Amino acid sequence: MRNTLIVLVAALTALAAFAPAAAAGGTTATAAQMDPTCEFPFEGTDATGETVTVEEEPESVVALQPSDAQVMYEIGAEEKVTGMPVGQYTDYLEADESLDITEDDGVTPVAEEVIDRDPDVVLAANALQGDDVIDQLREAGLTVYVFPTEQSLDGVAENVRLTGEIVGECEGAQESLEGMNDRLAVIEEAVSDVDRPLAYYAMGGGFTAGEGTFQHEILTTAGLENLGAEAGLEGWAEISAETVVEEDPEWIVYGDSAEEPPVAEAVRGTTAYQEDRLVAVDDQFMSQPGPLVVEAIEQIVQAVHPDAYADAAEQLEDDGNGTNDAGADGSNDSGDGSDAGGDSIPGLGVPAAVAALVAALAGLARRR
Repeated sequence: MRNTLIVLVAALTALAAFAPAAAAGGTTATAAQMDPTCEFPFEGTDATGETVTVEEEPESVVALQPSDAQVMYEIGAEEKVTGMPVGQYTDYLEADESLDITEDDGVTPVAEEVIDRDPDVVLAANALQGDDVIDQLREAGLTVYVFPTEQSLDGVAENVRLTGEIVGECEGAQESLEGMNDRLAVIEEAVSDVDRPLAYYAMGGGFTAGEGTFQHEILTTAGLENLGAEAGLEGWAEISAETVVEEDPEWIVYGDSAEEPPVAEAVRGTTAYQEDRLVAVDDQFMSQPGPLVVEAIEQIVQAVHPDAYADAAEQLEDDGNGTNDAGADGSNDSGDGSDAGGDSIPGLGVPAAVAALVAALAGLARRR
């Protein structure tokens, strides 16, 4: 049953990637580096092709998916949130249960709950075009901005910038982006000269991430070669056990909600599995297109390149950024006997993230 759900989630994720991209929400590196500018009325074209206008700075915002709530809290706009998913995917935000807009599952939004709150704007991440809830909210006269399913780290940063502009929290968005960019720059420098072993990202159900996914960029930024990309895959796609065995990865990366890597029996004969080079990354960090994806990169670097990780942590501490033990707590099973050291790269605020991409699409799967 669990593998079936994962397959559905992966398939829906791939489908969502084809939603029309927003003109104001592109995924280029240039767009991601633009400073947020808060001017009202705000006008932009969202992922469904709708021209969305926000006349005045919003006082009330509904975050339709867990990732929307995460970004709102990360940019310091939590006081404007009047509705959001409350449950296992947002526990770290410590939101009041009265804010919950879901079907008691912390994922699936209920249109009536949102409409009753009459928010100034609704933020909707990773929603498929034509989704019933989005249609119902718009038919009720609510202003809804649907973000595209991001396929790169630049695109993730662009969504943070755009959220700040829509809700009038540009200063907080800028601080979040600067923190993300600073950490990425230090990590990329630290791993610039390391050997890059081949890694298989096991999503479960035989799926993995290829080119054109932010998980691909998580792996490569962490100093790995992505087996999915090497095998010629694009997007989230199924890969055969025979291909994985033939490629023979040196590392296997998987979500920590699984007790062990969700791989076929044949894959257990690969170098990675035989030498216990297994990295259990927080599912929430790995699957959510928000600024805390840097936490996933951090966990992988700590396990695979411990010396580079220690150098990065030292540099950030020297820069006066302090340390944060929440990002990579040593719980990953690196299996090679290496010591990643006691230092930890500083975090981006709240030391947890929400598995919003997987959670949101799982909710869509249940509704279908």
